[in-house]
Amino acid sequence: MQTRTLTRKTCQTLLEEFQRAPQPLRVEKLVFAGVGGRDVYNISAPFEDDGEWVIAGRVEARDSEQSEVYFFVEREGTWVPREGAPVFALQDPFVSRVHGHLVFGGVETFPHPVLHGKLYWRTVFYRGKTINELAHFFTGPDGMKDIRLVELRDGSVGVFTRPQGEKGGRGKIGFTRIGALDELTVEAIENAPLIDGQFADEEWGGANEVHLLGNGLVGVLGHIACFDQERNRHYYPMVFAFNPDTGEASDMELIATRAHFLDGPAKRPDLADVVFSGGLIRKGDGTADFYAGTSDAEAQKLTIVDPFTKYERQG
Repeated sequence: MQTRTLTRKTCQTLLEEFQRAPQPLRVEKLVFAGVGGRDVYNISAPFEDDGEWVIAGRVEARDSEQSEVYFFVEREGTWVPREGAPVFALQDPFVSRVHGHLVFGGVETFPHPVLHGKLYWRTVFYRGKTINELAHFFTGPDGMKDIRLVELRDGSVGVFTRPQGEKGGRGKIGFTRIGALDELTVEAIENAPLIDGQFADEEWGGANEVHLLGNGLVGVLGHIACFDQERNRHYYPMVFAFNPDTGEASDMELIATRAHFLDGPAKRPDLADVVFSGGLIRKGDGTADFYAGTSDAEAQKLTIVDPFTKYERQG
């Protein structure tokens, strides 16, 4: 794997580098129905369950953050709630497969224990052979989003974390490994070392989806974010490769910006330049379909050059 530099790259630096890289190829909005006119955004990539392709999506009214996660199936070009599938009171769903289990999770909000009228959050995990068999098995530390799991080549489980505060500032990525899902603990997550050389202190980011690559490296799809002087948020989808044996990471690279997606509404004006990395389907022809939420209001699919292929040629 290419040796990374020790220089932390800011959003601005990554944007300048991305302008010189291959640009996305095609874009389309995903059409959702059957949720009472609410927005569907921050979706997972499609995954197979009981012989059909399913998308998990965050569903909520434009003027609310009371969110539910539905499982959608495609019917004549429109994604509709899957009949009989469970609905979860969560935000920002994610899916992976570990040791034969479908692992599903999302962000649970609850009243802040200290700040009256504010919400706090944590990541919760479910597992099962299918969607209809999902059962809760773990709740992450209070205040931590973006915990992601991946089955590694030796059969162990890689755990990506995102502490904030004294350890992680506004949010940095950590990594540890465990032997099995039942070994996932709050202590293991809180003790995960941070990946060196990522995120300036005034910026933040996290892992959204993790891919085991053919050579044993891990391809991380994530985000890097910052505020501008008017306190508007800017979220950019990024990728990097990670060696779980050495702890080394490649430099982050952007794969798109909000301008590469179709125009559309935003939940609030300060969220207009937000792309939420949902998932990536690698198609084997040198391209990949990138599924994302845009401006906290819609879901879109962008076809891009597969960002992980070059890492599989290394090591």
